[in-house]
Amino acid sequence: MMGICLAFMLTALNTSVVGTALPRIVADLQGYDLYPWAASSYLVGNTVMIPLAGRLGDLYGRKPFLLVAVALFALASLACGLSQSMVQLILARGVQGLAGGIFLGVASASVADLFPESAERLRWQVYMSAAYGLAMAVGPSFAGWVSEHASWRYVFHANLPVALAAFAMVWAYLPHVRQGDGDRRLDGWGAVLLTAAVCALLFSAEQSQAHGLLNMLSAALWLATALLTWAFLRHQYRTPAPVIPPAVMDNAVARRLMLLSAGSGMTMFLLVFYTPLLLQGSFHLSPKEAGYVMTPLLVFITVGSIANARIVPRLRRAERLITLGQAGMALGCVLLTQLSAHTPLVWMMLVFALCGISLGFQLPNLTLQLMEALGRKHFGVAGGLSQFTRTVGSMVGIGLASAVVNSVYQGRIAAAVAAAHIGHPRLLELLATPQLLIRQQDELEMRALAQTLSLDPLSLLDAARQGLAQGTQAAFWFCAGVAALSTVVSLGLPRYSIRSDHRPDQ
Repeated sequence: MMGICLAFMLTALNTSVVGTALPRIVADLQGYDLYPWAASSYLVGNTVMIPLAGRLGDLYGRKPFLLVAVALFALASLACGLSQSMVQLILARGVQGLAGGIFLGVASASVADLFPESAERLRWQVYMSAAYGLAMAVGPSFAGWVSEHASWRYVFHANLPVALAAFAMVWAYLPHVRQGDGDRRLDGWGAVLLTAAVCALLFSAEQSQAHGLLNMLSAALWLATALLTWAFLRHQYRTPAPVIPPAVMDNAVARRLMLLSAGSGMTMFLLVFYTPLLLQGSFHLSPKEAGYVMTPLLVFITVGSIANARIVPRLRRAERLITLGQAGMALGCVLLTQLSAHTPLVWMMLVFALCGISLGFQLPNLTLQLMEALGRKHFGVAGGLSQFTRTVGSMVGIGLASAVVNSVYQGRIAAAVAAAHIGHPRLLELLATPQLLIRQQDELEMRALAQTLSLDPLSLLDAARQGLAQGTQAAFWFCAGVAALSTVVSLGLPRYSIRSDHRPDQ
């Protein structure tokens, strides 16, 4: 369990430190246009590998895949830290995503192999939640301090000692458990179709971010995503060795839980990804201060998970905790839309704490209930699908949110440019993206050009900050809507309790 927890910390560190350090990374490598790709490249590798690794773990055992994932993640982290351009960073992040996807596909099922009984498994999964929360709590402050006082490259290199310890413990102590000696084939065409569908989803999101949702190419890519997804699902019913067994897809409870996981992933990733940009770009906080403000969001995911583990065994309707978590997230996102540069930092931290504890009540219960719904034979698939749908939700969310943020920002800047009658090409280029707000060199150049043209640089900066803030607030309203809809969906979950052998209706 120590080895699994340390490996789990790697994925948490990756989530928490990269989001905080990314504005500084983008400023250093001069690549705001590729800002979403730093996240998307990781997500596409994650999304493809999670269900494949979950199924392979069911067929061949989890231990070999855990070892490969930890080693590959360490090498990719080293490459990220050595990157000299945004393209190199994005490629290395893609490899990190593959490694993280392998791990996430087998981690939850590894715990289920060790502790088959639900109540005992819940108690032990608290340690995974604690490890995750510790890494998430330390990550933003660490990333902010390192980015400000040393170099963002050490943010990635910090993964190496954790990976070494995790690899040694998993190698030495984790048993190699296999589920029977049946057919161990895996559908190759299904894997190809799944990869194609995920890549189409990624490009659809990126095209929508760059050119809007109503662009012809965006619409064509979304249609291609739908067709590839349909082809993959249809193929799963026809192949003798499916990536996702048809019995899983036919389970109504599982479908509802996967939909909820997608919504949770969407809101969580948008908060982690866009909040640092808001705090550093619009509210003018340093990376270190932004890390401190975000820390409660990540700490209270663990607090909520630990409280959840104490509460669930005492409830006859444990599924109601998912509803409570979704409702809390909806409220938290609404409160986030009201933040401004003048909001006291303590109030910001309290709002982030509410969002964190709400996620803590959602995430472990969604995985546990999905495992209960699908049974021991499909533990690996269940654990993988919980993570997979969460990641798909993140990909869709980041594409839609990027489109919203950029559209609102560009609208605000267009109004300021028209009012000031600006026609200078370089000045227009500097104002075109929020990179101006996170790269000091660009800000200084903009100030100099504005003064040369007898313009007020402070009013232009203020327009840029307001545009970014309004765009991010619109993204938070989107998150609030997703959480509210998820609250309604969760009310239809069947009775779930680990106080007995009762399981949801199949």
